[in-house]
Amino acid sequence: MSNSKEETVKGIVIEALPNTMFRVDVNGTTITAYLAGKMRFNRIKVMVGDSVEMLLDPYGGKARVVKRL
Repeated sequence: MSNSKEETVKGIVIEALPNTMFRVDVNGTTITAYLAGKMRFNRIKVMVGDSVEMLLDPYGGKARVVKRL
């Protein structure tokens, strides 16, 4: 269940960082994103080059990867 204030965007993973964080390209802009808890729990792997769906933080800065496309 997502909050109405969060916006869903799609992007492509360009770099894998430590602690299941990623740099994601969204329309030419790079965003730092972290893996959602359900994706960690179900051990869903995200690799460089994967297309992902994210929820943007309403305050800016980071996003949460919620789905691998």
